[in-house]
Amino acid sequence: MRPTAPARGGVATVGLPLAHAVQRVTASPLGAYQSAVVRIGVSATCLLFLLREVPHRHELYGPDSPWGWDMARRLITNNGSFTLLMWSDSAFWFETVYALTLVSAALLMAGWRTRATSVLFMAGVLSLQNRSIFMGDGGDNVIHLMAVYLVLTRCSRVWSLDARRAARDAARLAEGGRAARDLTGRALWAVLGCVLLPATLLGGLGGTWWLPSLMWVLWLGNGAWWAVKRYAPGHELRALFDVLANLAHNATLAVIMAEVCLIYATAGWYKVQGSRWQDGTAIYYPLKLDYFAPWPGLSGLVASSALVIMVLTYLTVIAQVAFPFTLFNRRVKNVLLVLMIGEHAGISVLLGLPFFSMAMIAADAVFLPTAFLLWLGNRVTLGRQRLFSRTAGRLRLPGQRRAERKDEEAPRGGGGPGHTLVG
Repeated sequence: MRPTAPARGGVATVGLPLAHAVQRVTASPLGAYQSAVVRIGVSATCLLFLLREVPHRHELYGPDSPWGWDMARRLITNNGSFTLLMWSDSAFWFETVYALTLVSAALLMAGWRTRATSVLFMAGVLSLQNRSIFMGDGGDNVIHLMAVYLVLTRCSRVWSLDARRAARDAARLAEGGRAARDLTGRALWAVLGCVLLPATLLGGLGGTWWLPSLMWVLWLGNGAWWAVKRYAPGHELRALFDVLANLAHNATLAVIMAEVCLIYATAGWYKVQGSRWQDGTAIYYPLKLDYFAPWPGLSGLVASSALVIMVLTYLTVIAQVAFPFTLFNRRVKNVLLVLMIGEHAGISVLLGLPFFSMAMIAADAVFLPTAFLLWLGNRVTLGRQRLFSRTAGRLRLPGQRRAERKDEEAPRGGGGPGHTLVG
C-alpha cells in the first residue's frame, strides 16, 4: 500500500526543522560577537585586577601569604587541584607565573594566538586562585569558570588580531597568492608540547583526569588541524575538524548561558527567603558599612531615602528571579539585561567592588543582541579613525600642509567602518 500524502508531509514537517537545527549548530560558530565580548571582558578584568594587586601579590598568592606554601600543598594534595605555584616554592617561580598570567591576559584580550593564549590564561588563573582559595569572591569564581570555558570557544572570529591575520591571508589567496607562513604558531605549539609532556609525566597537572585530558586533546587537535589545513586543505578531515570545533563552541556557549542563569536564579531565590529582602531594607545595610563605602557621601544619599532603598531591593530580587524566564522573549530579556548591568554598575560605584561587577557584566555579555554589538563596534571603529586622523593632522612634518576639511571627509565616504575593534 502506498503511503498517503499527509504522512509524507508530516515526516517532512518534522525532519526539516531538525535538519535545519543540526545544520545551524554544526556549520558555523554561533554568537561570534558575544563570545568575543566575553573574551575581552574576562581577560581585561583579570588583567586590571592583577595590575592593581602588583604591590600586594606576595601577600595574596606568593611567599608572604598567610595561607603558607606548606598549607596550600597539603590542601591541594587532598583535593587534587591544579596550580603551577606548587611546582616550586621559590620567589622567582612565583614571579614567573604571575608575569605569565599578566601577559596571557593581555594577549587574550587582544586576540593574539587565541588557541594558545587561552590555555595559558586558564593555567595562570587556576594557578593563582587555587594557590590561595580564601582570597577570592564571587567575581573570582566567575573568572575561574570563564577561563576554562573560553578554551573551548572560537572567541577570536571577530574583534581580534587573529581575525585580522585571517582576513589578510584570505585576501592573499583571493589574489592568487599564498597565505603567510605561520612560524610563530608552530613555535608556540612545540614549546607548549615540551612543557606539557614532562608536566604530565611528573604529575604536575593536578589530581583530576579532565585537565590533563583537555590539555592533550587541545594540543593534539591543534596540531592535526594545522597539518590538515597545510597539506590537505580540501580533504574531508578539514570539514570534520570544523564541525567538531563548531559543536564545542556552541555547546560551551550554551553552558555559559546556563551558568549565568543559574547564578542569578540561585541568588534571587536565596534573597526571597531573607527577611530583610522581604521587608525591602536589605540594600540599606551594606551602604552603611565603612568597608563597602568608597564614596560615603553618595552611599549616605542613597541610604537616606526609604523609597529608593525599597525600590532597589525589590527590583534586584525581581530581576534576578525573573531573568532566566525572560530568555524566551527577546524584548523583555533585553530590558532585564539592562537592569542587571545597571545593578552591577551600581555595585561597582556604591560598594567599591569594580572587579566583581566587571566579571559579571562580561558574563552577561553573552546575552547582548548582535545588532547592538555591531552598532557598538562601528562606533568604536569610527571614533578610532577620527582620533587617528586628527592626531595625524596635528603631527605633520615640517613644510607639510594641514589637511583641509574636504580632504578629511573624502576617505570617510568610501567603505564602511567595518566591525573590528583592533583590525
